[in-house]
Amino acid sequence: MRTSSYFALIALIVLGGAVLMAIRLHSLFHLPVRPGSPPEIVDILPGTSVGGVAEILHTRNLIASPRAFKLLVRLTASEGDIRAGEYEISAAQSSRQILAHLRKGETVLHWVTVPEGLRIEEVAAIVAESLVLSQERFTALTSDGEFIASLGVDAPHLEGYLLPETYAFSKGVMEEQVIRKMVREMLALFDEAKRARMKTLGLNLHQLLTLASIIEKEAGVASEAPLIASVYHNRLQKKMRLQSDPTVIYGIEDFDGNLRRRDLIRDGPYNTYRRAGLPPTPIANPGRSSIEAALNPAATSYLYFVSRNDRTHVFSETLAEHNRAVDRYQRRRVP
Repeated sequence: MRTSSYFALIALIVLGGAVLMAIRLHSLFHLPVRPGSPPEIVDILPGTSVGGVAEILHTRNLIASPRAFKLLVRLTASEGDIRAGEYEISAAQSSRQILAHLRKGETVLHWVTVPEGLRIEEVAAIVAESLVLSQERFTALTSDGEFIASLGVDAPHLEGYLLPETYAFSKGVMEEQVIRKMVREMLALFDEAKRARMKTLGLNLHQLLTLASIIEKEAGVASEAPLIASVYHNRLQKKMRLQSDPTVIYGIEDFDGNLRRRDLIRDGPYNTYRRAGLPPTPIANPGRSSIEAALNPAATSYLYFVSRNDRTHVFSETLAEHNRAVDRYQRRRVP
């Protein structure tokens, strides 16, 4: 065999091998291991090396070759680093798709819904259960003066500043991050227009949230919130005591569910039967509708309301009207 023919054969063999290798790598990079497979949860811990990630994925049968995956990471290094977190990955994805997923940090989100009108300890219980966090630490942080100041809040605790909402967090979120998010969302709610409206009403943010929290606890149906708000605005303007049961209840330690006459006559900062004006802090975390009602109460002359025992209320302008409503709905007397 002539020398030129020999080298041509070698070149063809090398070229053929390179083509086969390219085809093999293309398959490993761009074809899924198990098309149609459902997603599963994969947890990439902080500090895990590229080799460690490759082994995790291979062990879970999500990629065909750890070596090919590591090569793919090197070849596409300019696209960014793999981020730690909890991921939903499927063997129906190619290695290229899985790597892009890990680089984007598209982690699994854990959802927590905080209803309106809850107190801090109730919010802490829901957050702790939903996100596997410490209820005690969450509660403690809401009274930590240094932490509260870092949030831009001027209050003794964060009651009233945790916006009831549905939130999404990645695994590993800390109590501080959850609280910071909830407070940030509450503060962001008060745009320039709302702050101008507060100024017109003669209320600062803390007072507005305090009033909104009382409305939240009193309103059995959302449609009545503006009417209840009007009662309290009217009372404040006339310098009448608010006489709100929920504020008294908030000031009772270990409340057993029964509000007694002695509770109403016992003095305390949250007893609005004994003390004029708003209590010193919110008594719950108000939702958007109660905040809106506090900012924009209905235009009424109502000064009183009493429950019909079906979550709705009878509203009155005079004490005589109110007493008749109380006789009918609370004392079980038919006029």
